[in-house]
Amino acid sequence: MRTRITDRALHKRAAGILATTAAVVALSMTGVGAANAADRVTYTDSVPTWASSANDAGAAPSDETFEGEIYLPLRNAAGAEALAKAVSTPTNHGYRKAMSPNQWIKSFAPTKADSDAVVRFLTTAGLTISAVPDSRQYVVFRGTAEQLGSVFGTSLHSYDYAGRQLVAPSSAPSLPTAVGSKVSGVSIEQSRMLTQPDSIQQGDLGASGTPQLSRKLAAAAPVVDTPCSHYIGEHVVTVPPSYNGQTQYSTYNCGYTPAQLRSAYGLSDLSKKGLNGSGQTVAIIDAYASPSILKDANTYSAANGEPGLTNSSYQQLVPKPSEFVDQAACQFPSGWQGEQTLDVESVHGIAPGARILYVGGFNCGGGLDVAMSKILDNKLANIVSNSYGNVGEAVPADVIQGEVNLQLQAAGEGIGLYFSSGDNGDEAARLGVPSPDFPASSPWVTSVGGTSMGIDKNGKMSFETGWGNKVDQIAKDASGNLSYLEPLPGTRFVGGAGGGTSAVFSEPDYQKGAVPASLSNGFRVSPDVAALADPYTGFQIGIRPIIDDDTLETGAFVNETYGGTSLASPIVAAQIAIVQQATHTSIGFANPTLYGVQKAVPASFRDVLPQNPTQAVAYTSKTSGNSYLVSFDQDTSLKTAKGYDAVTGLGGVSFTLLSLVAAGRH
Repeated sequence: MRTRITDRALHKRAAGILATTAAVVALSMTGVGAANAADRVTYTDSVPTWASSANDAGAAPSDETFEGEIYLPLRNAAGAEALAKAVSTPTNHGYRKAMSPNQWIKSFAPTKADSDAVVRFLTTAGLTISAVPDSRQYVVFRGTAEQLGSVFGTSLHSYDYAGRQLVAPSSAPSLPTAVGSKVSGVSIEQSRMLTQPDSIQQGDLGASGTPQLSRKLAAAAPVVDTPCSHYIGEHVVTVPPSYNGQTQYSTYNCGYTPAQLRSAYGLSDLSKKGLNGSGQTVAIIDAYASPSILKDANTYSAANGEPGLTNSSYQQLVPKPSEFVDQAACQFPSGWQGEQTLDVESVHGIAPGARILYVGGFNCGGGLDVAMSKILDNKLANIVSNSYGNVGEAVPADVIQGEVNLQLQAAGEGIGLYFSSGDNGDEAARLGVPSPDFPASSPWVTSVGGTSMGIDKNGKMSFETGWGNKVDQIAKDASGNLSYLEPLPGTRFVGGAGGGTSAVFSEPDYQKGAVPASLSNGFRVSPDVAALADPYTGFQIGIRPIIDDDTLETGAFVNETYGGTSLASPIVAAQIAIVQQATHTSIGFANPTLYGVQKAVPASFRDVLPQNPTQAVAYTSKTSGNSYLVSFDQDTSLKTAKGYDAVTGLGGVSFTLLSLVAAGRH
């Protein structure tokens, strides 16, 4: 598989690139004289598409510091890609013959001399170095807008984008040739501050779709009483006639327990036999760190009759709270605490014998790269779950290539990266155009989509369909008659699996022949597989929520129900751990083998299909008192279908399927 990033070529820029007349003028205006403009390397692929004059909100704040990241090119990028392909492709003689971190760094990482030169340049310019990984692939640093503008020959402005105000250079940044010749990319913009947890708490209905709905949100008494159900069908209520005239629906889920999920995924008997992930390590990456995670997980486990975590079965590498940065831009530690809790408790719930390693970033930008490098540079795990993503692919090409290089390192070392596909469907509502979310859209990671799943009173999966929720409010007239405010399923979309066709990455070899050409059009399509993600058929967690982000003080222990592809990714990662234990293998980057199994044994996948009639549950908001019918498989423009689709990929995973993946060649 040859990675091709279209539209804007990603490449190492040669030293001494001559600036155009426009660039010379821009450099003169920002303090870099026209006389020496030709002695600088310009990084045109470092300006995000949203940094346009139409979005320009003026000069960046002068009283803040901003993060920057410089990417250094791999010494043999083609060789690193060839190794990643060989290690992960069943038909290649190098299949599963991974390099150690030291071997990979010696073969492909930028030289220490080049990295040191970049660090010297930045520190001499007065910038503060945040981190340099052992692989030397990047340097993370900070400075004021004035400092960054002066060093990189540009000026930083604020831009209105995706409901936020983000900082970016107003013209292409540049560096003196002496240092610029050692650099492949520059990031001094905040697109990655949009990186967010891909989790949704049950009841997060968001903004209402119409003023009429907004008025209805003030209702105090529910028109339909909907106590939550511990299994599908425990509580059935009457609603207005809906799909095929149906009026009886189960209420929403209270939150499935670990035992219920293991049962539904066919893991209960395996767990009783000791196949529970023992001897395997699942790494989890998020921003910041929960101050109460071990205590929360153990309180939750005890209440559910599950084994607790110990200092040997749970470990973490996290920054000190004093080292947390960009908290407001990254939604604060409290905004990530639920994510970490969901990830840890779901991995432990599916694979209670697995060791969990949590690695926290000091922010949601370069800090996540640093967290990833800690794992890759020491191979601390060969399964890494990442429950976060950007808003679409609106990230500068230089940043994307820097991230891809880390993914190539993972694949070359036999490490599998699992990324949640997103929680906002095709993202068109936020971006104006459909887009999958990066990094899940990369061809070098396994993108995990989402499903809605019913589990019956016997612990069996009663239905599974694509995750995409629309809600329609139920109203009662003066005569007591019930009706919907809109034609079903309603227009209010409240969450669904991310996915779709990349505008950046060409179609990888492994997807050819498996993904319909009508979807791919020659480009990468995500997701690859799927697991439970719907918060209304979601997973119960236990947490002591942070109530003060300054002190990290926590409140009382509570149970909450979560979903999102942030749940799906750790569920898949935990099942990989069980299969690796059972088969004594290390799967590594799974995609080429996954798609190979689909071509050889298509029946091994649990195809996730539309349901007839449409599946739904009744839900009453605890805050507004409004009652709704929540319809499933309504994921924006993304549709489930027989075979591959852009909601669930190849389908749901199972122990049998993943055992075939572990076996490798077929």
